[in-house]
Amino acid sequence: MIFDLDGTLVQTEKLKALSYAQAAEDLKPGRVNGDDVIEAYKDVVGLSREKVAGAITQRFGLGEAARARLAEFGVTDPWQVVAELHVGYYRKMLDDAPLIRRNLWSQTITVLKQARRLVGKVGLASMSYADEVDRILGVLHLRRAFDVIAPREAVGNGKPDPDIYLYVARRLEVGPAACLVIEDSESGVEAALAAGMGCIAVATDFTRRGLREAGALDERWIVEDHRRVKDVVRRFLDESREE
Repeated sequence: MIFDLDGTLVQTEKLKALSYAQAAEDLKPGRVNGDDVIEAYKDVVGLSREKVAGAITQRFGLGEAARARLAEFGVTDPWQVVAELHVGYYRKMLDDAPLIRRNLWSQTITVLKQARRLVGKVGLASMSYADEVDRILGVLHLRRAFDVIAPREAVGNGKPDPDIYLYVARRLEVGPAACLVIEDSESGVEAALAAGMGCIAVATDFTRRGLREAGALDERWIVEDHRRVKDVVRRFLDESREE
């Protein structure tokens, strides 16, 4: 079983959205509505930092203001300024351990803690960078829950490309078809399916619309009520074994 991190085990997507809103407001104070940025984040949730920052830069016309601060951050592209501002705000949030604990998804973490008994091997495939992943797992005491942990740096292409899931499967020494991915975002589901893996999507306020509109998963495997995650996982495993 391979788990996504952000949005699946902990509600850090909400924190990331807020940090991008703060970055946009930093660049265009009084001219950008933070709530609009948070809403726009729903269209890019689960993608790499470059794609998210690029989309936010374009959507809210941040290029000119960001270009004026290239030297400040030692970067060459406006999206990188937006990304650097986002990282600064987001990592301040990650320094707040109680905030992380308040935003965990307890039902999905329950499944994680039972996963080794259910399937034998457990991995993590995240689009967050290693220091962020390590911070979150450390606060939640989850590092030892995984046999393999793959952050964004592990592969060249981020989700929706399947690279990170294939990488984790290789490290776990199992074939893709033997893997069940627990995701929350449309891009993550696309990555898992492209890797040839089974997938269950646990919808959040940030991903529910995208998952439904994409239509990539049978509705049986889209979990709207987090209290049902455990039951849906068991049903998926039972049906897979019958096949």
